[in-house]
Amino acid sequence: MIREVSYGGLIAVLVLLVAGLSAASVAIGYAPFDLQAGFADLLAGRDTLSALILAELRLPRAAMGVMTGFTLGLAGAAMQGLLRNPLAEPGVIGVSGAAAFGAVLVFYSGLAGAFTLALPMGGITGALLATILLYAMVGRGAGTTTLILAGVAISAFTGALTALALNLSPNPYAVVEITFWLMGSLTDRSMDHVLLALPLMAVGWALLLSSARALDGLSLGDDTAASLGFDLKRLRLKLVGGTALSVGAAVAVTGAIGFVGLVVPHVLRPFVGHRPGRLLFASGLGGAVLLLMADIAVRLIAIQPELKLGVVTAVVGAPFLFSLIWRLRREGA
Repeated sequence: MIREVSYGGLIAVLVLLVAGLSAASVAIGYAPFDLQAGFADLLAGRDTLSALILAELRLPRAAMGVMTGFTLGLAGAAMQGLLRNPLAEPGVIGVSGAAAFGAVLVFYSGLAGAFTLALPMGGITGALLATILLYAMVGRGAGTTTLILAGVAISAFTGALTALALNLSPNPYAVVEITFWLMGSLTDRSMDHVLLALPLMAVGWALLLSSARALDGLSLGDDTAASLGFDLKRLRLKLVGGTALSVGAAVAVTGAIGFVGLVVPHVLRPFVGHRPGRLLFASGLGGAVLLLMADIAVRLIAIQPELKLGVVTAVVGAPFLFSLIWRLRREGA
């Protein structure tokens, strides 16, 4: 059995891992690259090839890896805490599917080539519309079951629309592009993508992290949490809104990357004494660690074209899910 460790020590270790993996992500690539010269040219304002590669490819890719991983890990811990379900993950409220459909619609309409940020903006629009629809469906006083059903309905509907767009697309090359995008990747993301997603993610992070104490109270039951002075209706709105904003922005920019929000909270939960509030920030950092490791792996594996990031996380996450189901089955026996 894993003992609870010092929370500060755990966070320090995770921060160091994120910093080290971020540096490795910047340094590792397919072509030889003088990292020191690139940084020197970038800081000096010299418009060299090394500075361009660093500013437009390597740094944005590492930054998106940290941001997306932090979002998925944090949102996964928040949803598991809210729903008190170990199988909950960030896509349970349907926003991931809506963001993916928004981006697919941009592909299908031909707007993707109009300007650089058309694709992520379409995804963000889909996520925001899904959030509005979710609030309209569940209302302020909705319970957990209603929330889950509304999320499943939105996810199923947007998934059907995505499949319909793929089915009706007159251009087979567009279908291939859409399919590859849906697999999830950090390749060719620029600093413009980072700056587009970061504000929405930051608002979402603030909403989720500010719910830590309320989630600790909720772990004792709805009645106990209410008796401690926590407004459960407000808590649900904050967690749903925070997840929708942060995960919607992440999916809009990187595509669908699964299992991070499911796996990471389970790995770290024993280290924080099974306290949902403490798990939030730790899971965010753990998500960044896992996603950076996976993104580095796809560059080290000698396969062309490059493996999609969502495929790698699924290959890692699916066996973990099987082991989790087996453990729950044994505990229930």
